[in-house]
Amino acid sequence: PIEEMMDAADHVAQGDYAARVTERGPRDVRHLVRAFNSMSERLQLNDEQRRRLLADISHELRTPLTVLQGNLEGMLDGIYQPEAARFESLVEETRVMSRLIDDLRTLADADSGTLKLQREPADLGVLANEVIAAFRGQAQSGGVSLGVEVAPDLPLIEIDPARIRQVLTNLIANALRYTA
Repeated sequence: PIEEMMDAADHVAQGDYAARVTERGPRDVRHLVRAFNSMSERLQLNDEQRRRLLADISHELRTPLTVLQGNLEGMLDGIYQPEAARFESLVEETRVMSRLIDDLRTLADADSGTLKLQREPADLGVLANEVIAAFRGQAQSGGVSLGVEVAPDLPLIEIDPARIRQVLTNLIANALRYTA
């Protein structure tokens, strides 16, 4: 069993996270094999999630980039007239890309353990209303109504307001993108 585990460990070291070892032998060895198989399974799951995340990120960044490129090329070729409304749309696409890049940075910081939370007492209702207010114009132009319902006796809670604002912003931006 130890030799099999050493062989499987070599496979894992080379990126083959599907490597598993059959449980057999003395109790301590079986326990070690179970732990190894559990570790390999978690590594395989993490690797699959990482691959899906990278594919999603690539797709999410490609969309605003394609819009920008298509519009700019259209203006250069004389197909589109350079007008304020078109430029406003292009600026919004750069904001989307900027948010995505900020999200990537936050994710990288969280993954590396360097993301610091700045907890403080905050009013979640006020925070939610501020985020909603920032999207109200975009929502109305898409025919979507946004609102916040908060219990009147909701106490202050210990949160990182910047991170919660970021979460709410991402949720609302995505909802509007796929609804409007």
